Order: sequence, then C-alpha cells, then structure tokens
Amino acid sequence: MTVNRKEKYNQVCVWPATVVGEDQVEDFEQFMYDEFEVRVQYLEEIETFQDIDEYGNTIEYTEGRNDLFFAVHSEDLGKFAIQKLRMGIRWIEDVLDPGNYISPIYPDYVYDYQYIHAKPSY
Repeated sequence: MTVNRKEKYNQVCVWPATVVGEDQVEDFEQFMYDEFEVRVQYLEEIETFQDIDEYGNTIEYTEGRNDLFFAVHSEDLGKFAIQKLRMGIRWIEDVLDPGNYISPIYPDYVYDYQYIHAKPSY
C-alpha cells in the first residue's frame, strides 16, 4: 500500500541505492531543502526484487538494493527537474517504464505512485 501524500506533493521520485531510515526523515527533508531549495515528503524505502533477463533467467546479485521514494511539492518541480539528475534521482514514471526492466523490481502497489495508475504487462 502506498504512503498517503500531503496536499500538492504529487510527483514521486526514486533515489536508487539510498538509505535514510525512519529516524532520519526530518534530516532528509531538511537536506533536500538546503541542497535544492525544494520541499519533499519522505514516503518509504523499498528493497528491490531480483531482475530477470530476456530469457526469463534471474540475474544474480540484482536484488536487495534499497531505493528511496519521496514526493516533491508541485510548486518546486520546475527548479528540481534538472538538479535531481546530478544525484541520480528519477521521476517514478521513468523508473517504472517497462522498457527499463523485463520484470518489475518493485511491489505492484508502487505503480499507484504514478500520476496515471497503470501497471504495464511484462
């Protein structure tokens, strides 16, 4: 189940291989404001599933990465769009694009974080 977002925190981002921890949420949100001057809401951290190659074989050592999910305030999207790239942060729609993976690496509920709630068929 997705985390409820505050009003106007519509765009979800994924920061791969990033650990914050529930005890550091306020520090993370302050860091994002100090670093990028954007308001964010920490949502959750998800451990990735094992990826599968085009032949249906599991790819060793591809599971277990900790990815951070957070939402950005809608008024801050313009100034964050380019800045996020230098940190490897991506919009969730880009991360969940079926062209990126042969099989999903996140639980199905994560697709509900997108503006358009559609899970592609793999």
